[in-house]
Amino acid sequence: MRPTVELIRGLQATALCLTYPDDGLQEIVPLLRATAAELPDDAGAPLSRFVDHLSRTPLPSLQRDYVDTFDLRRRCCLYLTYYSHGDTRKRGMALLRFTSAYRHAGVTILDGELPDHLGVVCEAAARVPGALLPLLGEHRAAIELLRIALADTRSPYADVVDILRYVLPDPAPDDLERALELARSGPPAEEVGLEPFAPPEYMGARR
Repeated sequence: MRPTVELIRGLQATALCLTYPDDGLQEIVPLLRATAAELPDDAGAPLSRFVDHLSRTPLPSLQRDYVDTFDLRRRCCLYLTYYSHGDTRKRGMALLRFTSAYRHAGVTILDGELPDHLGVVCEAAARVPGALLPLLGEHRAAIELLRIALADTRSPYADVVDILRYVLPDPAPDDLERALELARSGPPAEEVGLEPFAPPEYMGARR
């Protein structure tokens, strides 16, 4: 996929909106609003709605909602490999795929977040789209499933994922079928008697 200005801005906006809300996020509301005005309406409209939500919602409420949405609901997990691998040893190998892609692209994750966090992937892909956009394509089913889960709970974050969905190419039929399959079955579970591939912190579990 050939990167465009709209794609890069959409990725950057998605990455910013998926960070844990703090004073810094509210300070860049004018930047996000300006970005929304520059994007095509399909992506700009959901970004504008989310920016309005940031503007009118007190910070403590934003923080509680973020935790309730992404930390307490497995269906709304921001870690892309969780959808296809659960907490199995195969997920450890999938995480290494992200780490290796970042290393070869010259991207370093500084904040200690797992490499498959959707916000991290969007930020990295915006910086080196030629090398890292394929990571989003490979996990398009997870993105679609996340969007379904957020819409079901009427979360404002559904608009954030819509930004990403509109700047990326349409999902292939196989991606949609895989999303439906994951919605029915849930993430895989590790076989009985096997030790985890890595400690819980590495696998994405909360401390």
